[in-house]
Amino acid sequence: MPRKSKKVSVDKSQFIQYKKIADGFYLGAMGEKNSGRWNASGVLIVHSAIAYADSVTIKYGGVKSEGDDHQEVVRLLENLVPGSETKDSALNQLERLIAHKTSVSYSGRIYDKEDIEKLFKHLERFKTWAEQQISD
Repeated sequence: MPRKSKKVSVDKSQFIQYKKIADGFYLGAMGEKNSGRWNASGVLIVHSAIAYADSVTIKYGGVKSEGDDHQEVVRLLENLVPGSETKDSALNQLERLIAHKTSVSYSGRIYDKEDIEKLFKHLERFKTWAEQQISD
């Protein structure tokens, strides 16, 4: 049985706003990557993924994850989005990105180009899936 997620109600039409926010974080992450500011890029990559996830949960359920445990958004997606061939892989990509949130932001670890290239691969895969979900 799936765990219950902490969530807050959001008007379903707001999914467009969260998509725009996600796109802005994505573009910011690319700019920081191109400037060699690896940790800044990593932070924006993670926030972009979370905003894309919020966009999907808002469109499907009129809710978004609330709280400090960003893994909650993964559980919310599991509960709201119908199963598909690509869903499990997309959620895996999101989990990998969220796992870096604390490390890239607060740990003092310096990320490098290789780290950010890996995170971008996960983001691109998750972004593609999320955009397919909200375009239906």
